[in-house]
Amino acid sequence: MAVSQRLELRQSQSLVMTPQLQQAIKLLQLSNIELAEYVQRELEQNPLLDRDDGTGNAERQERETGDLHAAAEASSGNDSNSPDSLELGNAETLPDSNQTPLDTDFDSYYDSSPDNQWNEDSTAFSSWGPGGNTRFDDESFSLENRLEETVTLSAHLREQLVMEIDDPTKRIIGLHLIDHLDESGYMKADLGELAEQLGCQIELIESVLQTLQTFDPSGICARDLAECLAIQLREKNRLDPVIQALLDNLDLLAKRDLAGLRKVCHVDDEDITDMIAEIRALNPRPAASFDTGDVESVIPEVIVRPDRAGGWHVELNTDALPKVLINNHYYNNVSQLARTKEEKTYISEQIQSANWLVKALHQRATTVMKVASEIVRQQEKFLQKGVQSLRPLTLKDIAEVIEMHESTVSRVTSNKYMVTPRGTYEMKYFFTSSIGGDDGNNHSSEAVRDRIKNLIDQEDSKKILSDDALVTRLKQEGIDIARRTVAKYREALGISSSVQRRREKSLSL
Repeated sequence: MAVSQRLELRQSQSLVMTPQLQQAIKLLQLSNIELAEYVQRELEQNPLLDRDDGTGNAERQERETGDLHAAAEASSGNDSNSPDSLELGNAETLPDSNQTPLDTDFDSYYDSSPDNQWNEDSTAFSSWGPGGNTRFDDESFSLENRLEETVTLSAHLREQLVMEIDDPTKRIIGLHLIDHLDESGYMKADLGELAEQLGCQIELIESVLQTLQTFDPSGICARDLAECLAIQLREKNRLDPVIQALLDNLDLLAKRDLAGLRKVCHVDDEDITDMIAEIRALNPRPAASFDTGDVESVIPEVIVRPDRAGGWHVELNTDALPKVLINNHYYNNVSQLARTKEEKTYISEQIQSANWLVKALHQRATTVMKVASEIVRQQEKFLQKGVQSLRPLTLKDIAEVIEMHESTVSRVTSNKYMVTPRGTYEMKYFFTSSIGGDDGNNHSSEAVRDRIKNLIDQEDSKKILSDDALVTRLKQEGIDIARRTVAKYREALGISSSVQRRREKSLSL
């Protein structure tokens, strides 16, 4: 067969993901908080967009035409020679770790730290409070302002570090150790790797760690739970060999195996009860009081409330959604003043972007309403009676009714919340798997989970329900479920086994 070249003309259909289509898909899965941030960025970049709050139009009409020329010049790519973050972060520009030896770079490292509290060249505090640069004679110093500041765990420990340790080498080791604490205050760094990284002996790091473990709060910088409890007991002068044996066998305590604890500690029932009570009075998370992480606000996107006809009224929470409009008056003015090709191109791009954003926001709101309304229709019994009436529901069930793809429904229900008379729920909550029933009806896995929890909460302390007993109870109620599924749901709820529950309730621990 001869090999030859020839030209052919073919027609085919394909889906092209334009940048605007990709952004429209992205808008669907944004929460209302993320959406507000996105719209705010667009308002800052696009001079033809206004926030629909009744106050922006007049201000835009007063805009001078000089802004247009400045924007067009900025869009012409004058900053093309500026390096981006990727170029600045390559191996050639980053400093070599060998260039900053441990014993010579401490002064620059520590003095540049925002949390440093002590200037070794002075006899007074150079700052007051964590991360501050305020002197006592500073006019900005006031007790009211300082009381409002939140002290972080890192700043609290660094303040103690500079007061307790004078040696610069030990201080920088202490700073590295503090930076490796987790949210509970435990030391999770491998000391051997840290010693290799800093170029020092591991014995020196262990010595600094022991000093840090004497800091407030008690139990900080421990490497595990047993060491954390031991530090607190040592400060109370209660760490004797007997209670140390108990700390070495915390796994038996977790299982409520009192017989095993009595055996390893060589004590009677009264002593073991007293020691357990003392252990329970300690703090297993020393850094809990310094938990200053920001709590994300949950702002519902959909509001559901009963109407007078006995049904349900579904509406968008318009107060939480950004509203924008196109300033046509300003657009007409600047389009007539455009002279150069760059200015005309810039105006054309901005009006297209503005039109697309308005349409995309409207389409997003319409899609969210369609999905939310169908969820409410499908889960009406849940709204009336509670979680026991939650019915099995999948993304496909919603997608088929509203004639959209499952992926679209998935994006719409991600990171979005619905406030109902039963409480505020993420829209994903209403989608649960199905568990068969003896009566031919399917049951929601979430409803079965809630039923298992209620049965265990109501069980008699003298008659603890095993997983097999729970299976029997559920089958009597028409729920056909396997024992391993019951065990999986029980563990997901954080409920211990029947053996452990029996020990807990019989011993009142």
